Amino acid sequence: MIKVHHLNNSRSQRILWLLEELGCKYEIVAYQRDAKTNFAPPELSAIHALGKSPMVEIDGRLITESGAIVEVLCDRFGQHMVPEAGTDAHIEHLEWMHFAEGSAMTPILLGLYTGRLGDAAAPLRPRIGEQLNAHFNHMESGLRDSGHFVVDELSAADIMLSFPAEVAMRQKRAGKLPKLAAFVDAIHARPAWKEAFERGGQYDFA
Repeated sequence: MIKVHHLNNSRSQRILWLLEELGCKYEIVAYQRDAKTNFAPPELSAIHALGKSPMVEIDGRLITESGAIVEVLCDRFGQHMVPEAGTDAHIEHLEWMHFAEGSAMTPILLGLYTGRLGDAAAPLRPRIGEQLNAHFNHMESGLRDSGHFVVDELSAADIMLSFPAEVAMRQKRAGKLPKLAAFVDAIHARPAWKEAFERGGQYDFA
């Protein structure tokens, strides 16, 4: 049994999408952000001290961190979504997997948090903007002619990179990032993504 602790409008949406792509049966335990603060509810902290989503339980074992969840799910149910170990493609795949939650999310989150500070954040905005541009441009240049990262079919790296790509589109960067815009359009057109969207509830990055 797979149980997903799922927070609306969060990165856990891509875990639902992955599970749909893999054809796995799963249960959703839904949590809602606070309407005023946009913070996750305290109930998530009862599951894990950090109180973050996604969290997945597989046969009673709690797994946290998006990248780790994706790797575990692919190892157990979707090895076809990861390039063969020992190949250059596998190394590149690992780079993109870690980029998605490490490098890419840092300026995204800084932009989100400083956006609440008003004029007090003015000294930081140029640097954050520069870093957002650099990371999104790196993603744009990393897309293959097939519209995927790393290999010419859907991989776990595509799943992980979907969220920062959706953020870029939400920031209205489609005109400057046409390949990334096409990537987002293509994943949103996939039946598995649509099913995950229907099951997951509110997701403003669609």
